[in-house]
Amino acid sequence: MSEPIRSCVGCGRKAPQNELLRFVAKDGRLVTGAREPGRGAYTCHRLSCFERAVTRRAFNRTLRRNVRVEPELASLYT
Repeated sequence: MSEPIRSCVGCGRKAPQNELLRFVAKDGRLVTGAREPGRGAYTCHRLSCFERAVTRRAFNRTLRRNVRVEPELASLYT
């Protein structure tokens, strides 16, 4: 069976789910959550994709709620 395909909210690239980082909304904050329940938003493993998603408010749109993006999440990409 093949891996599910997901899209990066930063650049729009489609990739297998295991090649992307998953984020979810938890208590009004954006958190990483490969195993967390609920709607997820995915980004590539590039900081530029994460920054673009934040700038374009793509996490809010994809998760269908306003989320606070903590600056320390950028450290996941270094």
